[in-house]
Amino acid sequence: MAAKKRERLTIIRDILIVIRDTRNIKPTRLLYASNLSPQMFKDYVNELLNKKFIKLEISEKEKKTFSLTKKGYDFLQEYRIIENFIKNFGL
Repeated sequence: MAAKKRERLTIIRDILIVIRDTRNIKPTRLLYASNLSPQMFKDYVNELLNKKFIKLEISEKEKKTFSLTKKGYDFLQEYRIIENFIKNFGL
């Protein structure tokens, strides 16, 4: 049986969880953790930046890191509620 493709919202959730759990994660590390192609990764990160779920911080030494915004934390909280709802109804 072929591996099931991850749904868009699941990918977004996974990226946000990695950023939340790793605080100030570097782009390369996030790319590996996300298990996406570089182009897909870039598309998702750009969407999350544009929608203000995450922010990119650049240090004085030009080091780039991602962190979660309040909106990103809120998304994860609401997503968990939806997951519980689905699980409670056996779907």
